[in-house]
Amino acid sequence: MKYDVIIIGSGFGGLVCGHILSKQGKNVLLLERQAQPGGCIQSYRREGLAFDTGLHYVGGLAEGQTMHRLFDSLGLMKLPWHRLDSKGFDLVTIGGDTFALAEGYEKFVDTLAADFPKEREALLRYTKMLRETQELGLDQGSDQTNRGGSDHPNPSYSGGEISAGGSSYSGGEIGAYEWLTKNFQDPLLVNIVSGNALKMELRRESLPLFTFAHGQSSYIQSSWRLKGDGNMIVKSLTDDISHYGGSLICRAEVEELIEKDGRIVAARCRNGETYEADIFISDVHPTLTFSWIRQSQVLKNMFRRRMASLENTFGMFTASLTIKEGTLPYFNHNKFVYTRPNVWTFYDERDQKGDIGGVMISCRVPEDGSTFTRQIDLMTPVPWNECQQWEDSRIFRRSHAYNTWKEETYARCLALAETVVPGLTEAVESHYTSTPLTYRDYTLTPFGSAYGVRKDYRNLMMTMLSPRTPLPNLLLTGQNIILHGLEGVAMTATHTCKAVLGQFTV
Repeated sequence: MKYDVIIIGSGFGGLVCGHILSKQGKNVLLLERQAQPGGCIQSYRREGLAFDTGLHYVGGLAEGQTMHRLFDSLGLMKLPWHRLDSKGFDLVTIGGDTFALAEGYEKFVDTLAADFPKEREALLRYTKMLRETQELGLDQGSDQTNRGGSDHPNPSYSGGEISAGGSSYSGGEIGAYEWLTKNFQDPLLVNIVSGNALKMELRRESLPLFTFAHGQSSYIQSSWRLKGDGNMIVKSLTDDISHYGGSLICRAEVEELIEKDGRIVAARCRNGETYEADIFISDVHPTLTFSWIRQSQVLKNMFRRRMASLENTFGMFTASLTIKEGTLPYFNHNKFVYTRPNVWTFYDERDQKGDIGGVMISCRVPEDGSTFTRQIDLMTPVPWNECQQWEDSRIFRRSHAYNTWKEETYARCLALAETVVPGLTEAVESHYTSTPLTYRDYTLTPFGSAYGVRKDYRNLMMTMLSPRTPLPNLLLTGQNIILHGLEGVAMTATHTCKAVLGQFTV
């Protein structure tokens, strides 16, 4: 059987593409190497509880806001979304002082200006930049191609300029850190407005302003948690795909994309099965995707070298905690705690003892109506070099030294979290940890990268990939392409689908 579209990988990007295209009447097949779909939005169960692997909160879901229309079209607004505290959806603690990031651009400014009255105008410029970035979206140049490896989509301001400190900068020509430090006079405020950005890699020398702004703006509009686990999203999307006539096969690991006459004609899986289609979409890291094409008349050596040399963002250490019943009240916000005002550099400043300088604390909404939570997640960035010594190991076959390192890292995360959640240590019943090695082995993401390919404003042409590739019927989607996170991946997937639907109409 030949399909209209084969999607490789069933992470959020692959599922969104599958939903959109099957709803449009295309005969879609998703191939997933794991036993269940979902990628980093899937959940796993321990002791009767479901734990998320990557989903924690989503922004802009209120009616009329950034993500409402898209999530509604995907059938996801019917899920039980729970709105976070409007007075402070995120609390940022730096050196013992806590600051609230409030919902709504005006309230956001007023709340921080109460502590930084001299920075009110800078805060207004900041929120203006966020709004303008959100309005520009991905349309600027997103339909350019990557043919030959020279063209690229540049989803930046492309001629539009944002003012900071009396000067104007093009969003594609300035980094986020430079913009923030030129806009704000107080370095502490730079750390505060960045302090909830563990949903991206805060890299001073490379992070584009566009990436930073898109990762922050929708959450100020409104922030939401799912009252339940991430598999609710996976099930909703896969059920709809099936309803629209699409198919999903798990334990189908692609190991080769077969090219003929300059086009991909089939995907061959490790189990020996071969699947044919007119169009192929990869939700897998580009480096791995292009390694599957062993013989090509189209892919130039320069393009292959470029894909192989892409840098990746850091990975994450995650501790999922089971909390004793009735011991810890639910808190309706996220907590971000840092020992020092070094939000942009703390993960690079860890000494040889592996001290933890910052951690995110996410609290699961009680599903039984209780005022007490049963689950909390702790997250902190982990540079690859910390776990590189075990890179040749695989899941369930790690060394004692690795497990010791995990427990020591967990203890340090817990101690830092305890400073803003008193009694947390005593409330923990059990815990489960994961590292960049875990994510690497489950998702095949190089180095267990949390946010995919590292975007660099100094070289957007080489680091900001297009959904299109040199092969006319092979497209890319997912967090490695334009933007990461649920919002970024969903928006990227819509652009991938536009390219697919355009090819069908040719």
